[in-house]
Amino acid sequence: MKKLFIYYSLTGNGDKVAKRLENIGYDIVKLEVKKPLPKKFFFRVFVGGFKAGLNMKDKLLNTNISLDGYEEVVIGSPVWNGKLSCPINKLLSLYNFAQIKNLSFILYSGSGEAPKAIKKINKLYKAQVTVLKEPEKYNDELDKIKL
Repeated sequence: MKKLFIYYSLTGNGDKVAKRLENIGYDIVKLEVKKPLPKKFFFRVFVGGFKAGLNMKDKLLNTNISLDGYEEVVIGSPVWNGKLSCPINKLLSLYNFAQIKNLSFILYSGSGEAPKAIKKINKLYKAQVTVLKEPEKYNDELDKIKL
């Protein structure tokens, strides 16, 4: 069974999840944005959180992702201002993930919670959602991934 993990990572949390999933047989696609967020932490959090709060969509460099032949797709997103990240908002607008039989989301959050993001996902898709608290910092959070 072909499995795919598509994700965005700003601080390394998604990269940590990607390594775990790659080790168990997932193909990996990391989203890259045309205009990165500011490098300074305060401005990065402010700009990213503000844009996510408005459900904005970042322009992506890699939009030619083929879903053909994948029986399982997992989407990974940081949680910004309680919501999905702007690169993931763009991804969701480009592809019809509702037709994927086995669709899951892995969210990585500073608090380990993401009620607004989960609500959006549940409204759009029938998908399993796993929320991890900073897997880059807390390695045991990766044990919550049950795919």
